[in-house]
Amino acid sequence: MEYTKQPITIQQQIEKLKSRGLIIDDENIAEKYLSIISYYRLRAYTYPFQDNTDIEKNHSFVKRDIHFQEIINLYFFDSKLRTLIFSVIEKIEIAVRTKIVYEYAIQTKDSHWYTNKLLFTDYSFFETRKFVYDRLFDDICSEIKRSSEDFIKHYKTKYPNPELPPAWMTLEVLSFGVLSRLYELLKKTDIKKSIANWFGLKDISILENWFHSITVLRNSCAHHSRIWNRRFPVGIKLPYNAINPFMERDSIKSIHNNKLFAYLSCIKYLLDIINPQNKFKQNLLEIISEGGNLLKIKDMGFPNNWKDLDVWK
Repeated sequence: MEYTKQPITIQQQIEKLKSRGLIIDDENIAEKYLSIISYYRLRAYTYPFQDNTDIEKNHSFVKRDIHFQEIINLYFFDSKLRTLIFSVIEKIEIAVRTKIVYEYAIQTKDSHWYTNKLLFTDYSFFETRKFVYDRLFDDICSEIKRSSEDFIKHYKTKYPNPELPPAWMTLEVLSFGVLSRLYELLKKTDIKKSIANWFGLKDISILENWFHSITVLRNSCAHHSRIWNRRFPVGIKLPYNAINPFMERDSIKSIHNNKLFAYLSCIKYLLDIINPQNKFKQNLLEIISEGGNLLKIKDMGFPNNWKDLDVWK
């Protein structure tokens, strides 16, 4: 099928929304919003309220009393929520870097332990026969080379050998995605287990999954993607035997692990360890309270009793 849709003006966008049943109380305000928030971006927030099954119905709004301002309120709720999540993931990311660097540097007594291939799993990519660590190492080198941090420049200028900076410099410039892969590829040793234990988990594979999942959520926030009413491509694992109170087994079974609430619960668990005085729950409640009439938190996987679950008390 050939794409034949043509660009339309903001006024035409307003007329199209009105023809589909969206109530626009003030077209001047709508025009201002559509000049700074694209029609296509807003489509992600109107879509769930439209009939998208029958092309002949022209994506008409199922409910006939939805106002343009309510869509905008939902949009800004999502924006505020992304900002909150991004800020707390920063704290988790910094703690992860610190803990991995410290534990491996102290236990191995090696400033450049990340270059020691023996610390990592040795299986290869089937299609390329290239060792997984080799690909990881290539990405680490690329991020060092790309970095413009002064401490990296200083090391390169002052120390010709070893060529690569020590772990406490290198891991500071890795993306969370590469850092997550580094932890995943490390062999299951007492060092790796001690890191999982510090973050309140008995099972190393759970923490590996959390790092990967939180990276996916972080990237969605960083790229301003919709997180409200989203199903994430990676399901986050909810632990049955966490070291600290998390959730009862029956509650875990009822949670959709690819929806935002599951992710937020794991983030809250980590935050309570990193900063027990955090105000994540209070900030989250405030943002939800300002979400507007269209916001239904169950769309993000929140159960009715979510505030009574151990991790949220």
